[in-house]
Amino acid sequence: MYNAGPKVIAWELTRRCALRCQHCRGSARDEVYEGELSTDECRRVIDGIAEVAKPVLILTGGEPMTRPDIYELARYASDKGMRVVMAPCGHLLTPQTAQQLVEAGVQAISISLDGATAESHDTFRGVEGAYARTLEGLGHAIEAGMAFQVNTTVTARNVDELPSILAKAIELGAMTFDLFFLVPTGRGEALRGLEISPEQYEQTLLWAHEMAQTAPIRVKTTCAPHFARVIHQAPKTAAAVVPSEPKANRHGHGAGRPTSTGCMAGQGFVFISHRGILQPCGFLDTVSGDLRKDNFNFRHAYEQSAVFRDLRDHDRYAGKCGACEYVRVCGGCRARAFELTGDYMAEEPQCTYVPRKMERLDD
Repeated sequence: MYNAGPKVIAWELTRRCALRCQHCRGSARDEVYEGELSTDECRRVIDGIAEVAKPVLILTGGEPMTRPDIYELARYASDKGMRVVMAPCGHLLTPQTAQQLVEAGVQAISISLDGATAESHDTFRGVEGAYARTLEGLGHAIEAGMAFQVNTTVTARNVDELPSILAKAIELGAMTFDLFFLVPTGRGEALRGLEISPEQYEQTLLWAHEMAQTAPIRVKTTCAPHFARVIHQAPKTAAAVVPSEPKANRHGHGAGRPTSTGCMAGQGFVFISHRGILQPCGFLDTVSGDLRKDNFNFRHAYEQSAVFRDLRDHDRYAGKCGACEYVRVCGGCRARAFELTGDYMAEEPQCTYVPRKMERLDD
C-alpha cells in the first residue's frame, strides 16, 4: 500500500490552542511553540507529499486557525490536487473566516462534541462556554456551505450519552458521526480511569455497527481498529442492546453496510507533527521520520522508515494480535499497545476477542 503513497495525512500545523481538553495528546497550551514549521517549510512539505500522492490532507492542531497562513497553506495544498479538510475547535469560525476557508479550498471540517449537554462538553474541554461557542462557530460554517462531521471522544463519562450526541449530529446536519476511542497519551494519561472497559468497548462497537446501518448519516470509528473485526463477524453476532436510540432511519438510508480499514498506522495513514516529525499516528509518539533532516523528501521518509516497515509486517505482530485471523483487517491499536507495553508490535489491550488459534490451544 505504501508504494502508492499514503491515503490520509493528518498534519498538526500548530500545537497552540486556547482549550484545555482533558484528552489532548499534545497537552496543548495557548502560546507560541518554538520550532514550528514556517510557511516556506510548510510549502516544501506539501510539495514533497504531492510528489508521492494526492491524499486527504487533514489540517489539524492544536487549533490550526491560529496560524495566520492557514488559508494560504490550504489553498496551496488544494491546488496541488489534495482533498483538504480541517479540524478546528470552532471558536475562531466567524462568517468571514468560514468564507475564507471555503475560498481556500477546504472541503469539510470536523467539530468535536464530547457531551450531550453544555455542562458535560465544557467539563471535558476544560473551558466554560466551549459548547456554545463551538455551536456558534459551526453555524457560521454551515451558512458558508461547509460540509462537516461531528467527532466524539468516547469515555466512561459520556458513553451513555452517545445516542443523544448522535441525535444532535443528525439534527445539525452532519454528514458523519465519528467515535474516537480514547488513547491515554499526553494530557489524556490523566484519563486512564475514564477509559471504558474492554467489555463496554465491545458493546459500543456493536452499537456503532447498528447505527452505521440505520442512522441517516454515516457512523464510523477512529482508534477502534477491531470495529473491522466486529463488521466481519456481524452475520454471526447478536444485535447490540441499544439504550435510548436516536430517531434513526430504519430503512437503511444512511451509509449502508458499515466499513472499517482497521489500524492504518503506517499503512496508508501518516501523522506530521508541528515540527515536521513523521509518526504512524498522532497517538503513537515514536519518531518515524524527520522531514527537516530529510530535506523535506517525504517519499524517502515515508518509505524508508523502520517503524513504518515494522507496522506493515503483520506476521511480526505479537500476542493475541499475532495469532488473530483478523490481524490483516484489524491490526489492533498500535498506539495502545505502545502505551501499555512500550512495544508498538504488542497485542491490542482493549480487545476481548480470543483468536481461534488460541481457543484451540485452550481445548
